[in-house]
Amino acid sequence: MDLKSNHASPVLADPPPLSKSRLGGVHTSLLPYSTPGAAFPGSLYLTIPRKKNVLDDVRSSSWLDAMKASSPPHRKITKDVNNESGATDADISYHTWMVKYPSALTSFEQISNYAKGKRIALFLDYDGTLSPIVDNPDCAFMSDAMRAAVKKVAKHFPTAIISGRSHDKVYEFVKLNELYYAGSHGMDIMAPVIQTINDDQRNCFKSTDKKGKAVNLFQPAAEFLPMIREVFKLLVESTKDIEGAIVEDNKFCVSVHYRNVDEKSWPAVLQCVHEILKDYPRLHLTHGRKVLEVRPTINWDKGRAVTFLLESLGLSNCEDVLPIYIGDDRTDEDAFKVLREGNQGYGILVSAEPKDSNAFYSLRDPSEVMEFLKSLVIWRKSSAL
Repeated sequence: MDLKSNHASPVLADPPPLSKSRLGGVHTSLLPYSTPGAAFPGSLYLTIPRKKNVLDDVRSSSWLDAMKASSPPHRKITKDVNNESGATDADISYHTWMVKYPSALTSFEQISNYAKGKRIALFLDYDGTLSPIVDNPDCAFMSDAMRAAVKKVAKHFPTAIISGRSHDKVYEFVKLNELYYAGSHGMDIMAPVIQTINDDQRNCFKSTDKKGKAVNLFQPAAEFLPMIREVFKLLVESTKDIEGAIVEDNKFCVSVHYRNVDEKSWPAVLQCVHEILKDYPRLHLTHGRKVLEVRPTINWDKGRAVTFLLESLGLSNCEDVLPIYIGDDRTDEDAFKVLREGNQGYGILVSAEPKDSNAFYSLRDPSEVMEFLKSLVIWRKSSAL
């Protein structure tokens, strides 16, 4: 499915389709500061065109339009003759949109019927899914009620959180040892040691979780870490005079938040990022919800993270497995797409605004996500009787 204007942003490169051996060849011997022309596996390197004039590049690639598109539209009130309180154009548009992406709550019976006799694997985004979107990314705390719901659902199904934040930050917010965590859009994964990982062992090593349980840590972009740290420092310095700009170190990616920046200063934020990236052709820029993200140029995203975790759990290529992924951002589309194209499971988009998506179902906000998780637990308990 082609993503349209109100859910898409400029995509600089798309990963190739995933085959059954979807995780092979991730490691490369290329060091972050290797000389130009060094060998680099073509399947992993994303070629990004560079232009001499950064402002021309900004305008031609519609990055400013994408930044504006991430802001929710103003709700225009229109009179409904059948409703004295009035209805909004946004409400009408949303209800029309839900015909294509029905609520996962009202469709729960359909989902649970399909799940009968299957093992559910649950994947969750964090910001905007388990916690509300807030102005300060350091204050995106999940509620105690949500934590309890996630804890209960993890007792019945293998559950992972896949976030753009660093692995450690997500854990500090969630504080649950029952889960698996994938930070930096899946470039920093903690997975169970259940079977041998058919991947380059230089990117995967054994460790222990908070309970001392053996786990695999998988970091396909480990060699980029020095470069990411360097760019983080440069971006902090470059944006320090832009009021409201926040640069976040997410270990294997750098997030530049402009949620609190006056819209007139958005071009300045974008200019800072592009000026720095001119000197780092092995990094590329992606766009999320009022955030610009700098990432390594490897074909790795949340979709491949889902694939890796399913393989780690011994649940890949199994007809009796139903993966469910719940997320709210453009970066979650990579996971939705993997599930849809593989006809493996369901993507559920969390959104109060109409957006084209690869998901099958929708939920309006984190409160509905919590109700869906509770419904899964109740269904599992009742089906076990």
